[in-house]
Amino acid sequence: ACNGYEVIDLGVMVPVEKIIQVAIDENIDIIGMSGLITPSLDEMVHNVKAFDKAGLKLPAIIGGATCSKIHTAVKIAPHYPHGAIYIADASRAVPMVSKLINNKTRQHVIDSSYQEYDMMRQKRLSQAKRKTIVSIEEARSNRCKIDWQHYTPKKPNQLGITIFDDYPLDDLVERIDWTPFFRSWELHGHFPKILDDKVVGVEARKLFDDAKQMLTQIIDEKWLTAKAVIGLFPANTVNHDDIELYTDDNRQHVLHKLHHLRMQIERVDNDNFCLADFVAPKDSNIDDYTGGFAVTAGHGIDEHVARFEANHDDYNAIMIKCLADRLAEALAERMHERVRKEFWGYASDEALTNEAMIKEKYQGIRPAPGYPACPDHTEKATLWELLKPDETIGLNITENFAMFPTAAVSGWYFSNPKARYFGVTNIGRDQVEDYAARKGMSVAETEKWLAPVLDYDVE
Repeated sequence: ACNGYEVIDLGVMVPVEKIIQVAIDENIDIIGMSGLITPSLDEMVHNVKAFDKAGLKLPAIIGGATCSKIHTAVKIAPHYPHGAIYIADASRAVPMVSKLINNKTRQHVIDSSYQEYDMMRQKRLSQAKRKTIVSIEEARSNRCKIDWQHYTPKKPNQLGITIFDDYPLDDLVERIDWTPFFRSWELHGHFPKILDDKVVGVEARKLFDDAKQMLTQIIDEKWLTAKAVIGLFPANTVNHDDIELYTDDNRQHVLHKLHHLRMQIERVDNDNFCLADFVAPKDSNIDDYTGGFAVTAGHGIDEHVARFEANHDDYNAIMIKCLADRLAEALAERMHERVRKEFWGYASDEALTNEAMIKEKYQGIRPAPGYPACPDHTEKATLWELLKPDETIGLNITENFAMFPTAAVSGWYFSNPKARYFGVTNIGRDQVEDYAARKGMSVAETEKWLAPVLDYDVE
């Protein structure tokens, strides 16, 4: 039970047939679905179609890290007339459930949500018409052009893989970015200003005090263990958008190849970026380098979550999950800092405050597979083959590339001063076909993974 409602938790990656059968057998009132990564979006569409076909006329609550209101409006709701209602986070589930269970308010909630969805679809359609994409050849000709003849990439001080089996948690506290912590509790505002906010300041201070108290326990009593693995490798760009990693600086043997995507929206006064732009081309005969990382602060969390939940203490069960997430992000930030100053050493004299680091004032980037600059989750498989986080630090990925323990961060390192974050959207069919060929995947499989960023509808 939770907040007075009986909740039947079916787990993760549950077949739709089982969801339907349990819904019928248990006479449930509402179905809840949460999507963690990109493939979950297609599964939700498949599921609501199956619900409708099976004759279920139950509202479905839609949420999760990978989902959004616009996706619900455009992709899910049109296939389900009985209510596919998006909620931004768990804190909004209870009031929404109470409205959907109440016969007097259910239809009004569904109707008003669907009216909003309809307006969002119309707006999305008009925006799509205004966006022009160029061919992948044109996009490549408008790449970020770096003067490689007047730039010498720094050779890392330590090539290869480095493992941190038990990283000191107390070294991460100063690198915690607290703003997302408050956001996860639906308290919006920037830390530390939020503590003095006229509206939410009192609640924010109470939450912060509780968080600091638990954080002290986590560190002193070793509730969690933080682990990291980083790797730095000789590298060069090939085929415009791919990066070869080499076994050593002789660059005779390819260790792995990273495949990246390029911005394809027409950009008259700006570049069509691709992450491969930030690594020297192979034909330039310039020795360049790149890296990867995977970190987690989630080892040990399950027993404490189970302990809190056994005592019906949802508040502290959520609290430790939020803090583990913050520690994982802090570990990713700390490792990137040490890479810049120590292991790679291209910014050895860097001296930034935590606030400056949060604002990413440093040289270099650490984009993550599945995020805007490299939206393809399947590239995480290459990262795992390269660093072997499952073997080195006990960080695994599922068949859909979700990380477990979930308090984890992984990605790539780029050192070039021109390296920056950007978003790849509106990918054309020509780039998808080119990308699929480079990766050795079918176009259909590639379209499945890139569905949220395609510029066309898949038949």
